[in-house]
Amino acid sequence: MTKQLTDKVTFRHGASIANRIVQPPMLTNSGKNDGYVTQDTIDYYAARSQSAGMVIVEYTYVSRAGGPSRSWARDREQLGLYKDDQKPGFAKLAKVIKKNGNKAILQLEHSGREANFRAKLGDKVYAPSSFDFGFLDYDVEELTDAEIHEVIKDFGAATKRAIDCGFDGVEIHGANHYLLQQFFSAWSNRRTDEWGGQTLDSRMHCIMEIAKEVFRVVKAYAPKDFIVGYRLSPEEVHGDNVGYDYKEATELVKTLTENFEFDYIHLSLPQYDAKPAGVDKTYAEIVKPVLPEETKLIIVGNVMSEEDAKDALQYTDLVAVGRATFIDPQFGLKISEGRGNEIIHEISPEQVKKSKLTPGLINLFSDPKMEPHLPGRESIYSLHEAGSLDKSVLKDGTGASYNLAHLKA
Repeated sequence: MTKQLTDKVTFRHGASIANRIVQPPMLTNSGKNDGYVTQDTIDYYAARSQSAGMVIVEYTYVSRAGGPSRSWARDREQLGLYKDDQKPGFAKLAKVIKKNGNKAILQLEHSGREANFRAKLGDKVYAPSSFDFGFLDYDVEELTDAEIHEVIKDFGAATKRAIDCGFDGVEIHGANHYLLQQFFSAWSNRRTDEWGGQTLDSRMHCIMEIAKEVFRVVKAYAPKDFIVGYRLSPEEVHGDNVGYDYKEATELVKTLTENFEFDYIHLSLPQYDAKPAGVDKTYAEIVKPVLPEETKLIIVGNVMSEEDAKDALQYTDLVAVGRATFIDPQFGLKISEGRGNEIIHEISPEQVKKSKLTPGLINLFSDPKMEPHLPGRESIYSLHEAGSLDKSVLKDGTGASYNLAHLKA
């Protein structure tokens, strides 16, 4: 039977969503004072309660030392949920996303060495190993064994807070050069202990322990149909240094899904039909066969129209639509109602207001140098605050200008 974007999808533990469209986690730079949800955050997500059958809230750090990452000002930060007094804001967030019956998922993350705004504030930054990364303008400290165990507990505590706040699920963030990917990478993980980079199993160890803790908390406190997903980047390359390849990433997926009942695996891709160099199959086609039948696959990457989403569906169970929902927050609703021809594909000053883009996103996408950009960006150049974008934080593991993995979608 041919899959349709409008199909109802039921996950392994019983939760159902109305269609195969997902809004992926994308930073809004709307947090404030250590990651608290603001009215800008709530307004943005409230406008997207019908963008997709399932909305995944942007990467939220679980430990005090886990962020902020990629912030441009003290009042434009990454979100955090590492203490109880942050819960009221997240409860409001879950409520507005769910107001039309769609699912709200919270992505949980620790930035590790990428907590660059933390460094700018004069705080210590941590990673699996400490060495000269070359592209960082601050020092990084190696996590101790005790600190790793605290991070594991923090993922569990954040999961409990997400449950308390009314989210329908959590996504463990193991992609985009953040802490879990840093542990999995043979390039960035140079330890020689049980958390170390000597073998594939040892580099999986921290990830497996975090998954174990998250599922322990879910089993103890969450509704039976609570959704748990895992996001990963299928390869890591730093110039001539390969942190891991698609074969190792596939082994990680296999190990995770053999040991835990994940509802979905989410591949972070620059292009939905991307392929490894010299390989005829897409990353999705490589990963899909190792998944249990009960575990869904989500892919993301430059899906900007209904036609793109239909094409992507040949590789996957669920299609994540990112930048297109910045422009038109009713992307999924219009497809569900057979009005795909009414989707707005270009940003404009009028659409900025209608789509409730946060001040941080407006400034980001009105920058003529921003890539990936929004179609129609020339119309909003006048909204840019000259000089407010701090280029020093826009670096990735290649040493090149960072093109914001959380906005590639």
